[in-house]
Formats: sequence, C-alpha cells, structure tokens
Amino acid sequence: MPAKKRQNDPATGKKNKKEKRGELAVINSDLRDEAVQKGNIHLDCEPFPHCQITRFLQSESFVESLQAELLQLNFNSKSNDLYKFQQSDDLGERKEDHISQIRSVIFGEFRVWLSEVLQVDLEATVDISCAKYEHTDVLLCHDDELEGRRVAFILYLVPPWEVKDGGTLDLFSTDEHCQPVSVVKSLLPCWNSLVFFEVSPVSFHQVAEVLSEEKCRLSLSGWFHGPSLPRPSRYIEPPVPRHTHIPRDESLLFEWVNEMYLDPRYQARVQQEFEESSEICLATFLQEEKLRQVRSALQSSEIQWESKGPPNKRYYGCADMQSVPSCVQECWELLSSESFFILLSNLTGLRLHYLCGDEDESENEDGKSETENRGGAGNTQKDKGPPTCVGELRRWMHGDYTLLHDSVKREYALDLQLHMGCAGWKSEFGGFTSYIAHDEDEELLTVYPEDNSLALVYRDKDTLKFIKHINNSSSSQLSSQNTAAFYDFSFNYYE
Repeated sequence: MPAKKRQNDPATGKKNKKEKRGELAVINSDLRDEAVQKGNIHLDCEPFPHCQITRFLQSESFVESLQAELLQLNFNSKSNDLYKFQQSDDLGERKEDHISQIRSVIFGEFRVWLSEVLQVDLEATVDISCAKYEHTDVLLCHDDELEGRRVAFILYLVPPWEVKDGGTLDLFSTDEHCQPVSVVKSLLPCWNSLVFFEVSPVSFHQVAEVLSEEKCRLSLSGWFHGPSLPRPSRYIEPPVPRHTHIPRDESLLFEWVNEMYLDPRYQARVQQEFEESSEICLATFLQEEKLRQVRSALQSSEIQWESKGPPNKRYYGCADMQSVPSCVQECWELLSSESFFILLSNLTGLRLHYLCGDEDESENEDGKSETENRGGAGNTQKDKGPPTCVGELRRWMHGDYTLLHDSVKREYALDLQLHMGCAGWKSEFGGFTSYIAHDEDEELLTVYPEDNSLALVYRDKDTLKFIKHINNSSSSQLSSQNTAAFYDFSFNYYE
C-alpha cells in the first residue's frame, strides 16, 4: 500500500462520548471474546498470520452512512509502476461524524484488543485513508514494510462481490530467500468485513485487478505501528550472463533489415537525431516477409515459455531459446551478431565495435570526450573490454508487468525493444515502457508497443524503467487478432 502520513490523535484510545450526535460505531461483540477463533473471527497462519472478521460493526445503518460519507471525499488518482487506483487524503484530521467515530474505534478499542491478541504493543497513531478501486485498477505484489508498520488492516465497504469481479486480496507464498513465489490464498472483499495481517519480511500481497465495469471496491485501510519484526539481509539476484557478439557477416543484415536503415546517409541522419535526444524509434525495421515469418512462428505451441519472477519485481513470459522455430532463432542471432553491433554503432554513435570510433574522440564544450561524459575518465574501450549484450524474447499478456526495485545494478546501457504482434495497441492497455529519474516521480520517456518498430534508448545510471501492468481492457484488442499476447525482443548493449 502507498505510504501515508502518520499523525498523533489525542482522541485515539478514548471512548467516544458524543452519543447524542447519533448512532455510534460499535464493534461486533464477538470480538470481545478472548478466544481468537470464536464466532466470526478466522485466523490463518499460512502464508503469513492474518485474520478476516465478518460483520465487523454491529450497526448496519452506521456502516451505510459511513460508506455514503466516504464516497463524498475528494479522491486523487494514483498511478505508477506498482499501482493504479484512487485514494483520499489521510483521514487523521477528519471531523465528520462517522469517519471520526470509526477512526476512534479502530485505533482505540480495536487496537487494544488486537494488541492483546498479537501480544504486540501497538502505538496509538492515526494512519488511515480511503481507497477506491474501479475497472482495471490494481495494486501489485509488495510487502508493506515501511516506517515501522506492524499490522495492516482493510475495512471493506463494497456492494455484493463475486470472484469474477476481481479485486481480491491475494496472499503470496515465499521461498528460502523470502521472495514471493505465487498466490496461495485469495480473500474476496465483503461488506462490513475487516482483514488484518502482520507486516513482515514475508507478508507479500496484492489487490488483484478489478474486472467489473460497474462495481466500486471501496475500503478504509491503514496500519498500526509498532516494533518491526527482524528482517533478513536483502537477497541479491545473480546477474544475467552477458556475451560478446556472435560472428555473423553483413549478409544477415541484408536478409532481415529494411534496406532504408542500411543506407549510410540515412544512418547519419538517425545518428544525429539519436545523439540529440538519446532515443529513437525506427518504424518498419524488419523486412515484411521476415516479419510475417517470425510473427507466425511466435504463435507456435512448440515454444516453451517460462514465467519470469519474482512477482514483486516482474511477471511475464520468457522464451526458452532452445525451443523456438528456426526463423525466430535467426532473428535472435541477427540482434546478437557482429554486423548488428556495427549497425547500432552507426545508428547511435556509441562504440559497440572496435571498428567504430578512433583515438581522436570528439570533444564537447567542456573539453571532455563523449565517452568520458557517459562513464567517467576510466570508461574507455580499452578499460571496459569488448562490447557485450544480454537479451531475451518476451511474451506479454493480460496481467504482465515489471516493477522498479533497488536490487538492479544501475549502469549505462543501450536498450533495444523490437515489438511484434501489437498492431492497434492503445496506451490505456498498459504494456508501455516508462523511463523515470531515480528517486523521482518525473517520467522522462514512454515507449509504446508498436508493431515492427525498433526502439533504442540510451539509459544512464540515474534512469530506471518499468513496463506498466497490462490490464483487462487489452483483451478485446488481442482477441480481435486471434491471439492472447504480443511479443518483443529485448536487448541491452554495453560499450
């Protein structure tokens, strides 16, 4: 869940004495029983401790009035790599009758009860807001660990809800590295029910995409704060092996690449544009016949697609290159070939082959070479060794995405994406690549899927990227093309 401001509430923990102002929120009497599993309370220990309390508040009229009051709040649209939904401001200062009462109940009587049940000293702090999820809204896999959070809670104020409506609270299992693996339990939102769980190194969860076009998933949510559970050292994924170019001559280029991009004069124009903006999209990059062959072959049932995770970092299909048809393998070899490294050097001005550039490097106004500007004084071809690349063939379907995370090594690289099978793609479907500045929300560049378009982006150490979650609205577009997915060849090249 997104971070929210914490505020001390002097009223927290005290009984509400304004009984004359109307009907008060009263917790279901079953909660006063010391036995956790009695009545409507259900405690589970897998994948991590959590409870779901049905009929949390006794008064139906109060709950209905609370819902109406919340729907009158001002909501702000929230969207980044992790989520898309609408959220109110923090409700710690709200004075409305029903909101102030439910806040006092949750952080008063219920907090005391919860502290006894969990045997944890929870702080009397207000950390609560209202969230509204509508069609295609989602909150992807995360663990909630931040700012001393100890217990997360969600009070649902939803209409009758079914599995087909989406919006479930999904809980993940974890592996030996405390990384999420797969959804092992899904909790359906239910009117006047409250779910809470301990925030821990393994409390990975998500709000599944809302699929209903009519219903609104309204909830109050927040955290109780207290002493954090011990956290293991952060797991660092092993780096993906890189390789130098494979020996293929320029005949491969003439077989595959649109002849326009092999013209030295046109290459010079592309290079000038690329050097000015550090990015370019080259339309109709492959020859039409080769494109048709690869696009058709990608539908082959012979290709083995591996699900790439973990889901707190990425979720998409990656092809086992040993299982792909020959024309797909040839396209892969094209992008890995020595002749293609030279072509990229000519199109971008980067030194991706020893034949490109010379000892008299061009200097800018500061007297520094372009190579020095990209990587410092030691970033010469001699110091760095031969240019390398790493790549994969990816399949993108409804529900796929990548997320920003701090375990990736930040370095200079040329990113390449060659999309296929995405004709007519719209930005509201997701699936686009967003480049942002490190530690900032500013979006620097967006690359949208475009059939047979080669996207080249030079990325520096302070630039991160993610691929936006592909939502349900994409299904009609894909089904119109008799497919459930589109594809891309994704490569990174290093000088």
